[in-house]
Amino acid sequence: MLYKSINAVALPILLFGVIIAIWSTIAQNIPGFPPPMEVWNELIIVLSDPFFNNGAGDQGVALQLISSLKRVFGGFALAIAVGIPVGLLIGMSKMVQTAFNPYIQILKPVSPLAWLPLALFVFKDVDMTAIFVIFITSIWPIIINTALGVRSVSEDYLNVAKVLQLTAFERVFQIILPVAVPFIFTGMRLSLGIAWLVIVAAEMLTGGLGIGFWIWDEYNNLNYSHIIIGIILIGVVGYILDTIMGIIADYFDYRKRGRV
Repeated sequence: MLYKSINAVALPILLFGVIIAIWSTIAQNIPGFPPPMEVWNELIIVLSDPFFNNGAGDQGVALQLISSLKRVFGGFALAIAVGIPVGLLIGMSKMVQTAFNPYIQILKPVSPLAWLPLALFVFKDVDMTAIFVIFITSIWPIIINTALGVRSVSEDYLNVAKVLQLTAFERVFQIILPVAVPFIFTGMRLSLGIAWLVIVAAEMLTGGLGIGFWIWDEYNNLNYSHIIIGIILIGVVGYILDTIMGIIADYFDYRKRGRV
């Protein structure tokens, strides 16, 4: 047990040392590429006043992240509101599955960047465009996993529902959802990860506030240290979001809580 605990600390530290060594080597061989210490010093400066607000286009990195998160959760909430009912319908009805499946398979692999020009033309608003793009690209894991959860319900349970003459509404909430909830939360976890990936690319092209725009603006200013800081912050926030969703998913997963 102690050996595993030591490895859990020592191995990441060792790998971090290797990453820093490779990073330093790259910085030495590419003129202008920021070395680790320069990025560290800039990170301290950036985080010393993350909430400053000097007007549009000149705000602290915390405000940029908050702006991105608002768009992410807007599109994510819309994906949940539409994706779960559609997934339930697909899982419960072969006819609905047959109708929806071709469109899901066609639209699912479309890049979020492909939706941006059309969304900008329709909405003519940066926030609405970003929310729509997040919605249309993050909805698929929710639909697919919800349908998978519905189809995983035992036939015995459904036969009991028929014997008890449960209505469709009662069947969904008393039989199907308790079994499908872990699958739904798995889809939501994947969806949130996609939403966080999409927002960065969307903000780079649409402009305004947000961590994606902040990184692109720093690129235009040739401030490469801040680009690396942005990448690190995106990774940290993404890790936090995934961890929170993982905890929530485990809480509602009857298989991990020992429920039958």
